[in-house]
Amino acid sequence: MSRLHALARLAGLQPEWQDAGGRAQTVSDDALRTILAALGLPAADDAAIAESIAAAEAERAAPRTFVSADVGTPFTIAGVDGPAVLRFEDGATRDILVDAGRMPAIDRTGYHALEIGDRRIGVAIAPERCFSVEDRVAGKRLWGPAVQIPSLRDAGPNDFGDFVSLAAAASHFAAAGADLIAISPTHALFPSDPHRFSPYAPSSRQFVNVMLAHADMVDRPEGAADDDLIDWVSASPVKLRALRHAFDTLSEQSRADLAAFRAAGGEALGWHAAYDAIHAHFFAATGARGWQDWPEAFRDCGSDAVARFIDEHRTDCDFHIFLQWRAVTALAAAQKAAIDGGMALGLIADLAVGMDAGGSHGWSRGGDLLTGLSIGAPPDPLGPDGQAWGITGFDPRALVRSGFAPFIATIRAALTHAGGLRIDHAFGLRRLWVVPDGGSAAEGAYLDMPFADLMRIIAIESHRAQAVVIGEDLGTMPDGFRAVMDARAMLGMRVLWFERDADGAFVRPDRWSRDAVAMTGTHDLPTIAGWWRGRDIDWTWRLGRSAEAADEAADRANRALDRSRLWTALGADGPEPAPEDPAAVIDAAIAHVARTPCALAIVPFEDLLGLVEQPNLPGTTDEHPNWRRRMPDTVDVLLRHPDTARRVALLNTARPS
Repeated sequence: MSRLHALARLAGLQPEWQDAGGRAQTVSDDALRTILAALGLPAADDAAIAESIAAAEAERAAPRTFVSADVGTPFTIAGVDGPAVLRFEDGATRDILVDAGRMPAIDRTGYHALEIGDRRIGVAIAPERCFSVEDRVAGKRLWGPAVQIPSLRDAGPNDFGDFVSLAAAASHFAAAGADLIAISPTHALFPSDPHRFSPYAPSSRQFVNVMLAHADMVDRPEGAADDDLIDWVSASPVKLRALRHAFDTLSEQSRADLAAFRAAGGEALGWHAAYDAIHAHFFAATGARGWQDWPEAFRDCGSDAVARFIDEHRTDCDFHIFLQWRAVTALAAAQKAAIDGGMALGLIADLAVGMDAGGSHGWSRGGDLLTGLSIGAPPDPLGPDGQAWGITGFDPRALVRSGFAPFIATIRAALTHAGGLRIDHAFGLRRLWVVPDGGSAAEGAYLDMPFADLMRIIAIESHRAQAVVIGEDLGTMPDGFRAVMDARAMLGMRVLWFERDADGAFVRPDRWSRDAVAMTGTHDLPTIAGWWRGRDIDWTWRLGRSAEAADEAADRANRALDRSRLWTALGADGPEPAPEDPAAVIDAAIAHVARTPCALAIVPFEDLLGLVEQPNLPGTTDEHPNWRRRMPDTVDVLLRHPDTARRVALLNTARPS
């Protein structure tokens, strides 16, 4: 093994990896050097490598300040010996004896501390598994829709849906028999920049998207709410002005409630609000996208320039705290509406895999994050060039140093007003494909994450919130990943299009896994109607995105074969419907998914309605109207449509409440 590879492994990088086809791949030396430099381990020459190896070895040998273990199972802490005090999270203590690092089993879950001599070591004790559907409603299989909040329409005028729209939708779906409603991430975005509306590239995952707060529209353009597509550039400033009016006219009681929210939010909320206020200022002045584009004096959140700005723009900072309060209050009301309506779980939140490095978290707590690196995916048959998503994630070494505080806060924020959580790209809990900023995704490498610690923290937070956890496990799976998911009761995702046998035939519903979520599709995949009609193929060739050396006719011939395979697997009556007549296929596919033994079934609202277009087309920006499509009517009206009502009845018959 070369010294460069030795350093890479010490840093948690994988110089060799296996691609989706099972072929061995090796990261180039140049790519390793660039990634190592971004990790703070220079490797430009032999001397730098030797120095970095010494630094990495010293870091590994340093006394641990945090460990995790499973409840009722003995564990070890290296370098600890003798009498100690175990201080539980609630303040209670227990005297214990540590024998050459061997810790006795601890019977209480939570975040505790071991005090020995002058050392204090955080000890996270996890339950054996996450909270489950069985824990919530024994013996039942549940169903619910997946909705894109901005796509929802209200009885009154709105340019895009918000948390009040979501509350109404939850009530209507609960009355229809649903026990959950899955949503895309509601993380904080960039409220002053209306071009940045993707829910998967947030400014911070610990705060909320304030554009989903409700406000009465005071100067809304006529006819905007009638459009089929959201015009974010026009609608967002109108929404912000309406919210500013609401802030300026707060009642005394609301001001008191806002003050309590500000106090509870602490320093982190203050920094986030300051970021949004400064971002608004410089975006208006220069078009600056993130803190890296601000004048140098403002790039350090602790600088005198920032302190002066906060003092001089106190009302603007308070406004952004108000926006968080308004949004969080409405999100809580949406979850309450779901539960009060009779749903077993209510909202299933979504955790994006990373965040924009130029956002609030990167500015105020940049040491938590990977700097100079983007996360993405390696080359595979569907993406021969790989993917760099333009977002960053947590630095694994920083997580260990901080006792995982940022990760705990992130999971807790996502679960505060939800009955479940979907973790996007759950493989990122095990490893991240990291790419140097501005580089090709093909020159990336896998970076190991502290998988066992992260899974234990998720289990702790799952039980505290009494919320189920879903891991998006589609793609190239690390060895042993699914076994760990199953052991921790983290539900995987089983999507109709991918449930096939070795010959390409679609799998019978009774062969689907019980410990999973059955789905007809996701926001990134074609709807049932779109797939049957070949709409995804239309988009592929329209945009010149075919990954294989095939022609369009061959793609359509393959789809014709797959249509026959699907119709046979669905076991529906009658001859195979024509491509332009997907109604019977939609019914049969929903019934197929509903009959699976999976604990949960999630059907995109688009499939319940029989819509052709999908919400998002990965790998596109302006070429496809991502995150802009609107529902054709309000939820209550749509649920009364005979086709929709028939499909809901199929779900309720297979999965009675």
